[in-house]
Amino acid sequence: QVQLVESGGGLVQVGGSLRLSCAASGRTFANNAMSWFRQAPGKEREFVAGINWTGGRTLYADSVKGRFTITRDNAKITVYLQMDSLKPEDTAVYYCAAKPLGVVANPNAYSIWGQGTQVTVSS
Repeated sequence: QVQLVESGGGLVQVGGSLRLSCAASGRTFANNAMSWFRQAPGKEREFVAGINWTGGRTLYADSVKGRFTITRDNAKITVYLQMDSLKPEDTAVYYCAAKPLGVVANPNAYSIWGQGTQVTVSS
């Protein structure tokens, strides 16, 4: 019954910024970690950033470290991804995912997935 819905994707220029949101609805679970993954055409799905329940633990892929920031609002059961200094290689479909307990980069550990939102960075 739990659903994740991403929003905020779109078309931006190189060096621009974008903020993605992932809102949960329906029956959910406590102490969950939420993460962002992305998949470009012809590429494998890759981990981008993740955050635990308290917000005290975050993980970032090296390719986005220093440019992207993940935060969450537990009252709204929503996770955000602030993306700055965007590059053409950031172009992909971005997916939100959730799992109990701690953050990991393995997509197979996540049980709930959103439908994805397209991010396109033009050169």
